[in-house]
Parts: sequence; structure tokens; C-alpha cells
Amino acid sequence: MSTARVQVSACALSATVNHLRLRPNAVVSLPNHFRKKKPLRVLSMSSIPPSQPFEVAVKASLTTPNRLGDCPFCQRVLLTLEEKHLPYDPKLVDLTNKPEWFLKVSPDGKVPVIKFDDKWVPDSDFITQTLEEKYPSPPLVTPPEKATVGSKIFSTFIGFLKSKDPNDGTEQALLSELSSFNDYIKENGPFINGNEISAADLSLAPKLYHLEISLGHYKKWAVPDSLNYLKSYTKAIFSRESFIKTSAQPQDVIEGWRPKVEG
Repeated sequence: MSTARVQVSACALSATVNHLRLRPNAVVSLPNHFRKKKPLRVLSMSSIPPSQPFEVAVKASLTTPNRLGDCPFCQRVLLTLEEKHLPYDPKLVDLTNKPEWFLKVSPDGKVPVIKFDDKWVPDSDFITQTLEEKYPSPPLVTPPEKATVGSKIFSTFIGFLKSKDPNDGTEQALLSELSSFNDYIKENGPFINGNEISAADLSLAPKLYHLEISLGHYKKWAVPDSLNYLKSYTKAIFSRESFIKTSAQPQDVIEGWRPKVEG
């Protein structure tokens, strides 16, 4: 729809704005004594938070009743909702004893799943992309050329965590990925997309949290102090209110990875 410009008097301003709320991207042109430097832009409906909280099925804690569990993909979705200031209602699911209602909405038995317009939708990639499209403010888009930064860290972390042979190269493979990320943040940080946090950070940070806790517990291993830009990066994100609110307890992370380590 082309931009609508409506000349209004002071007495008609309120009614006109209310009318234009139903017209996305409408601009109101005001008399000179009402004008500011920029025209008044009525928010599109996609910028208005939902009237009801999003229902989100996420992993429940293995160790503590009524607490969030250790799934990094669930945390990614919750982080996105938090950073966009969108209301949500987490449905904690015991994945060791999946309830019937959950299997109806997620036949594969996987989390996270979120309810969009009365339809339950899986996959953290799709969920976060949909949230960005529906609620673009504040923006969390990561430019395509930066979207894969740090994307190999998680797989190399798992390889090292599962390894029983100290000479199989898995530790070096992880260090190589972490070093590359450290160098990237040094040149482009403090976040992946520069000064502002973005979707790529919200995907990577929960995985780095799992890395730090599980390798510290099972391998007595820590990120080298020489990777100081990586350390500053994790400290900055782990201390955000959104991360603290959505992160799993350390004991849940430890128990969650135990089958991988002992299997």
C-alpha cells in the first residue's frame, strides 16, 4: 500500500491516529505548530506485542522441579523472546517421560516448539526467523556474511567432550575454532555483528555456556586465558539479564551431557 498522508487539525489528531492504526506504515502530516523534525509514523501491527504470551514447550530440569532444563536450542528461542521483549509462557516438558499433550503437538518428541496462530511449530531456526519477521523491533538480524561465524565450535566441542583419546586431535580442533572466533571478535566485536547483539550471538552463546560447564566438569578443561577476546565475549553475554533468566543450572548441563560422555 502506498503511504497515506492525511492533513489533520489539532482537534482531529487523536481520532485520525486511532483510525490509521489499522493502516500499516501510514504517515500523518501535521500542521506546522504540531510538527517535529520527523513525521509521526504509526506502528505497523507487526510491531505490536501479542495480546497473549507465546506458549513454548521447552526441556524441563533433570534435577530440580519446575525449573528450565539444559537444551541450548530452547534457550536460543527464549533468549530471542527476551531480547525482543515478547511475553511467553514456558511449558516445561520432562523428556524422560513425555506427556501425551506434548507428543500430540510434537510427534517427534523434540523441543523447542512454539505456538504460532494456534499451530505448534518446531525448529529453533524457523522459530527465531519467524519471530524476527513478525516482530522486527528491536532488530536481531545478523548479516548473511556473518551468520556462520563460530558455527563449527559446537560440533568440535562435542567431539572433544566425547573423546577418550587425548591424542586424537579433537582438543586441537576445538582450540582452532575458538582461536578463530577470538580473532574475529578482536577485529569485529564486541559481538558478532559489532556493537549490537544479534541472532548469531543468541544461537552461539548457549552452546558456549554448555562448553564451559561440561568441559570444566568432565575434562577439567577451560578456555585458555590467551583467548581473552572470547572470554570477554562470553562474560558480556552470560551477564545479560536475558541470559541469566533463561540459562540452565550448571548441574543440569552436567547431567544432560553425561550420556554423551559415559556412553
